[in-house]
Amino acid sequence: MKQLDMVFGSQSGKTKNHFRLSYANNDLNKEVIQKAMADLAELGIFVNKSGEQIYTTPISAKYVETTDTPIFE
Repeated sequence: MKQLDMVFGSQSGKTKNHFRLSYANNDLNKEVIQKAMADLAELGIFVNKSGEQIYTTPISAKYVETTDTPIFE
């Protein structure tokens, strides 16, 4: 399964936070993803326990593909 992994900096700039989408379109280009990340950051609706916004600065994005390897069933 492919996931879209978007990395953001926090409000303080001290941490990086991942926002992963499992059902994202696999054909999105750089401009579309950058715009979506900027829009998400602008909302300012995701905060940690301290009230700090965790998705404020878009840093990077990538598709991550994982493979399940069963050991036994």
